[in-house]
Amino acid sequence: MEQYQTIYEAIGGAKTVRRLVEAFYPKVQADPLIGPLFPDDITPVQEKQYLFLTQFFGGPALYSDLYGHPMMRARHLPFPITPERANAWLACMAEALAEIGLPAPLQEIVLERLKGPAYHFVNSENEE
Repeated sequence: MEQYQTIYEAIGGAKTVRRLVEAFYPKVQADPLIGPLFPDDITPVQEKQYLFLTQFFGGPALYSDLYGHPMMRARHLPFPITPERANAWLACMAEALAEIGLPAPLQEIVLERLKGPAYHFVNSENEE
């Protein structure tokens, strides 16, 4: 098996990150728990996600080059993020990873890498 230095390289770089973001956001928008947190015009959010994930997975520092340090927890504080919403976000990502045909071992690596930030952003109690 070929050795890669980063998740970014292992998944196929910019093209795969772009496909992932494009598969992910329709799922987010359709999700009843997290869809309402996003604006109707999702295009700017998608672009920032592309820039961030590129950097987060070990590719070029596109997000920081344009916006400075990501400070993702601070940027998400205005939104009520519950553990259920973090799980919904991860479920949408899992569906998108499967949809784009990423091999199962890479899907697991990507999801594991994203669990940290997803749960770190939780800032509200469980909704009953």
